[in-house]
Amino acid sequence: MTVNADRCHVEVQDQHEGIRVVVMAGEFDLDNAGPLRAAMDPQAPGVHRYVVDVSEVTFADSITLTILLQATLAREVVLAGPQPPHLAQLLRLTGADRVFAHAPSVAEGRTMVVPPR
Repeated sequence: MTVNADRCHVEVQDQHEGIRVVVMAGEFDLDNAGPLRAAMDPQAPGVHRYVVDVSEVTFADSITLTILLQATLAREVVLAGPQPPHLAQLLRLTGADRVFAHAPSVAEGRTMVVPPR
């Protein structure tokens, strides 16, 4: 599944062995949160981990953070790739940086051991 909006791009690259890879790129806010919400469905059957490539996110607001946090209620969520400064600041200021596991790449996010919260 690939969804393009004017300012953002969400792609579910694959789902294998219970791991769903979601790629985010562009600006995410209330107006275009639907595709991300669908990709990060906390009730998605057969998914035990989301690996989210955030390296191309140029803007994320509190709605985006809420969607990512909701997924952590039932699944592991690993933010993969270098975090853009705006996203890193949002995570740090809200304390959410302590909620998500972080991996330098999608490949490492698939295989890393995520400590229990």
